[in-house]
Amino acid sequence: MQFFFYEIVARVVAIYLCVDCVRKVRSGLVERKITSFFHSADTLDWFVDGLMGWPSQVFRRDTAPVRYWMEMGHQTVAFLACLAVAILGWWQPSA
Repeated sequence: MQFFFYEIVARVVAIYLCVDCVRKVRSGLVERKITSFFHSADTLDWFVDGLMGWPSQVFRRDTAPVRYWMEMGHQTVAFLACLAVAILGWWQPSA
């Protein structure tokens, strides 16, 4: 039963992070700016920022194109990783 609970929690968290990453990439493309991976206006991100103490960084496509595209790439990789967890869960092949 405990394993089943972890499966569900992992998938719910992964789905939330998938939606968050897609939202950030989409708004980054529209607004031509993106905030750093560890900063957002969401409650969960606000809590993590409070613990980490990292400042907010905004990368604009016109003034810092390399950092902007690096951050877009980070968000895309995070989306793909969360999508894999959302689909597969904590699946481990049997030996």
